[in-house]
Amino acid sequence: MCGLECAMKRKSSWLGRLALVVVAIAAAGAAHAQDSRGPGAPGYTYYEVGDLAAPRPGKTEPAMLLMGGGDWVPEAFHWWVERAGHGRVVILRASGDDNMQKELYNDIGGVTAVQTLVFDSRKAADDPAVLRVVRAADAIFIAGGDQARYIRFWKGTELNTALNEHIRAGKPIGGTSAGLAILGGYAYGALDGGSVNSPTALNDPMGSEVTMDRDFLTMPYLSNVVTDTHFAKRDRLGRLIVFVARAAQDKGRDDIVGIGVDEDTALCVEADGRGRVYSLNDGYAWLVMPQRTADRLSNGEPLEFSAIPVTGVGEGSRLHLDGFKVDNAAFTAMASVVAGELKLHPE
Repeated sequence: MCGLECAMKRKSSWLGRLALVVVAIAAAGAAHAQDSRGPGAPGYTYYEVGDLAAPRPGKTEPAMLLMGGGDWVPEAFHWWVERAGHGRVVILRASGDDNMQKELYNDIGGVTAVQTLVFDSRKAADDPAVLRVVRAADAIFIAGGDQARYIRFWKGTELNTALNEHIRAGKPIGGTSAGLAILGGYAYGALDGGSVNSPTALNDPMGSEVTMDRDFLTMPYLSNVVTDTHFAKRDRLGRLIVFVARAAQDKGRDDIVGIGVDEDTALCVEADGRGRVYSLNDGYAWLVMPQRTADRLSNGEPLEFSAIPVTGVGEGSRLHLDGFKVDNAAFTAMASVVAGELKLHPE
């Protein structure tokens, strides 16, 4: 017969085994979460911060946050987060980690949660778990990096469809640097593995280094637009003129528009197409609108393109994307390209 001391020993042994089972189950659950959502998941890495179970605070509105790269502009992000109803933001990228997620949640604030998907293959763009995250987003932001990866990983996939569904549903979207480069109806794809500069593009506009793409995302007001980034700092006016000329030739029409955005600067576009600029350093959005095709755009020959209107959209300006009109322009100029050489004359 087992006395009290024996019974206590049995109870202690049983509790010990139970504790080991609980620890094992918890470890297995953690391992499962790591396999399905974290580093090592097929084709992507997943991060999250905040409360995914929290109710969505407000209603979403259509809005575009077009950033030229560099540092974030807090005022622009506060504007964007408000139009996201202060709900859940999903960040998409093809390199990097969760640094942008932390900045948005901790420094900008005002959202219930932020999720980040970092893609390293095309396979992930058809993954049901990825699609569930994207379709539950109140707002989507596409990070910088290499736009060629976005085109190769996403174009023609279920994710591509989900992104266009998000846009049609009237939810906010945005991008910076490479993330902005893919938002236009026409895009410089950087598909040759480099990043063409203005002199090279102007001297050989039909060359292999000028890789254009189209019909990726269906953004409102941007169907006939080519976007570019890091604009003044990297002297990209010349290459944007080439991109516009190439898109016009491809489309067979003369209404293609270029929009370049400076670093540390954001163009914020409302549902009705009205845009305003926020900047940390008096940057601009540059509107390039030739309204005609190039004078010469031929294989193996430098670009010839005269009398191209260029308009600066500053913090005190308003850009109306429904007709590409600018109120209170920061500057106006006329660009001309002669034998591949760009000249800009203030008006």
